[in-house]
Amino acid sequence: MEIPIYGTPKKELASSIKSNSFNAVVGLDGEAPTDEDLAMLRRVADKLPIGGFLVAVMEMTERFAYYGLSAPFQNYMQNDLNDPLLPGALGLGQSTATSLQYFWNFWCYCSPLIGAVVADQYMGRYNTIMLFAMIYAIGLLVLVTTSIPPSIVGGHAYGGFIASILIIGLGSGGIKSNVSPLIAEQYRSRGPFVRVLKSGERVIVDPDVTIQRIYMMFYWCINFGSLSGIATVYLEKYIAFWAAYLLPFCMFFVGIFTLIVGRKYYVITPPQGSVILQAFKAWWIALTSGGKLDMAKPSVQQALPGGPKHKITWDEGFVDELRRALVACKVFLFYPIFWVCYGQMSSNFISMAGDMNTHGVPNDVIYNTGALTIIIFIPIMDKGVYPLFRRLKIRFRPITRMTFGFFFAAASMAYAAILQKKIYETGPCYDHPRGCLDGHTPNDVHVAIQTPVYALMGIAEILASVTGLEYAYTKAPASMKSFIMALYLLTNAGGSALGIAVSPTAKHPKLVWAYTGFAVTTVITGSLFWLCFRSLNAKEEEMNAKGREMQNTTVRKLDESAEEEKV
Repeated sequence: MEIPIYGTPKKELASSIKSNSFNAVVGLDGEAPTDEDLAMLRRVADKLPIGGFLVAVMEMTERFAYYGLSAPFQNYMQNDLNDPLLPGALGLGQSTATSLQYFWNFWCYCSPLIGAVVADQYMGRYNTIMLFAMIYAIGLLVLVTTSIPPSIVGGHAYGGFIASILIIGLGSGGIKSNVSPLIAEQYRSRGPFVRVLKSGERVIVDPDVTIQRIYMMFYWCINFGSLSGIATVYLEKYIAFWAAYLLPFCMFFVGIFTLIVGRKYYVITPPQGSVILQAFKAWWIALTSGGKLDMAKPSVQQALPGGPKHKITWDEGFVDELRRALVACKVFLFYPIFWVCYGQMSSNFISMAGDMNTHGVPNDVIYNTGALTIIIFIPIMDKGVYPLFRRLKIRFRPITRMTFGFFFAAASMAYAAILQKKIYETGPCYDHPRGCLDGHTPNDVHVAIQTPVYALMGIAEILASVTGLEYAYTKAPASMKSFIMALYLLTNAGGSALGIAVSPTAKHPKLVWAYTGFAVTTVITGSLFWLCFRSLNAKEEEMNAKGREMQNTTVRKLDESAEEEKV
């Protein structure tokens, strides 16, 4: 049954939410666990609803389009149209192309803030996704039509490319900040409960473990969709760029079709009005009161000498929710360094492959090694490693997972530095690859040895990026899921901004030092991250339980409001 969207009377809304929710304490399947159960029983994930799978399929097709079109970008921007070795169009050079690649990433991860405000305040997540999907499709059409040979030769490709990445970035951001919360809110259990398996074993169905699995599945679908880059780089190499961009354009409409057809299966949360403005007002009150968020509580304002200094339009629980959200925001402050490393995969690493002997393989096809690593390792982690840890009573909590993600990213950068040094030590062009002889001859290093760079970064994504999505959802107030998710995604934009700042170093023969600097910085950042936030691991279950309790309070208030309308 679908939860109504914006404009539904409160009576119907509360009834729909209630009918779509499990019991607020134990769920439909069983009894609440005792303290002994919590200490002794194994924790497992719940079954995933069909709405969650449909959202995952929709996101997979959107990511098919996104990664399919972005995989050829570096070659499209960097190389000349008549380059005898590599495909090209705009001929901007590596440094400029890398800067534009970072700008593209920056814009794609700033625009989620726009989508979040539209969803949380005005249209709701589902309608917002539909709106921005239409914008996305327009951008894809512009990219396809301006990448045909007459447009490139006529000098229209550069302007069309800039226009298309601005439009596509806006559409992508509007979808991105909303689809992540949408998939998680399809799961409607409100607390842990005991289930007896067919084997007779009693286990605890843990909503935290379930949300973790949902985002693992979600990220798996993202990376399965990203394999479109394999197809588009071959289309780029053997046909033309317009063919490489036409495939994502067509596939994108499959996602729109899935979104429309699956609507009756979705749990759809309505917008909450001016909640974001209320949040900023509460934060401002705290900022002007010595950083004390409790000063934004109605009871505290009422107790002030002379009465309230501010007009308060929220309740006590809203301030407590904001406190949990601030915890997540502090954690995310370290993420831009991680994203700088991540951004190397779609820019400098592709250029690195072009400096090596590819033996006829497109230089940008190796990029997909990262996605393949994620596709292989997510099931291993979800079905093997994490359950084993839970059996052994090892709580591999979010802060720990994120920290390991930083260290794997650092390992990827360290390997890149070693590999770049090997390229510089190998002829025929040594530290100026493709800079001698006919000007297009790569150094004699097999491109296959680049795969560990992507594999290490793929594991880093599973640990840091997936956990970041999970953390943003579980710590966000119910009325601000899209906005807090957008703030998390904004850290990627921060990483892109840093990438733009350091992109002038993306030149031969400086790249060894660039990768070394990334590796050292990421190790230091990961270490500081652990020192600052390791104490949050012990509070994880408590914070998540409070979040579920506040969600239940919202449902109860809607139900009570509906009962009042009956009277």
